[in-house]
Parts: sequence; C-alpha cells; structure tokens
Amino acid sequence: MAKKNNLFEMGSNFNDDWDIVVDKKKNTKLKPHKLEPNKHNLHFRKEKRRGKPVTLVGELFISKDEMQKLCKELKKHLASGGSIRDNYLEFQGENSERIKSFLIKKGFRFKN
Repeated sequence: MAKKNNLFEMGSNFNDDWDIVVDKKKNTKLKPHKLEPNKHNLHFRKEKRRGKPVTLVGELFISKDEMQKLCKELKKHLASGGSIRDNYLEFQGENSERIKSFLIKKGFRFKN
C-alpha cells in the first residue's frame, strides 16, 4: 500500500511546481530615440510637491547631453531650480509661459 503525503506532516514536500509570477508593467509603446525640435509635441503638467508648485514639460526625445544643456539654459533663464526626470524637465514654480516662449524660440512645438 502506497503511503500518501500528508500536507500537515513534518517533512512534507511543498514542491508542487508553483512559481511566483511577477507581473511587471511592460511598456509596449516604442519611443523614438531622437527627434528634431520641430517634430516634438510638448505639453505641460503641473504638480504640487510638499505644497509647492512644480512645472513639468515634455516628453523630450533628445540625447541626454542635449537635454542637460537645455535644462541648464532654462534654469538660468528662469532663475529657478530644475532637474530632468524620465525625459521630462521639472522646474520649481509655475513658469509655463516663460518656458513655452523660451522653447518656441529654440524651435520646439507644443500641443494645442
């Protein structure tokens, strides 16, 4: 007579071929590596962080070096802090009109 494996016995075998499946969010949308400034369709997002407004502009499809140079120029023009996060430029305060006029002069386009 074959002995049955009881789940509650000491030394029982828990290997029942179950695996942990981690479902990572897959980004199926392919993003172009680099676009000309006039091919961009930029838009603004406004968020509050720690009670203070932050203006985000993007999504930029330019090289990292060009993005850093553009961020530095904009920070100097706005006289405020800013950074780069996930192909978006973040700036302290509500500066959307000043950012828009500066980027239009650089040849970028915005969504209507």
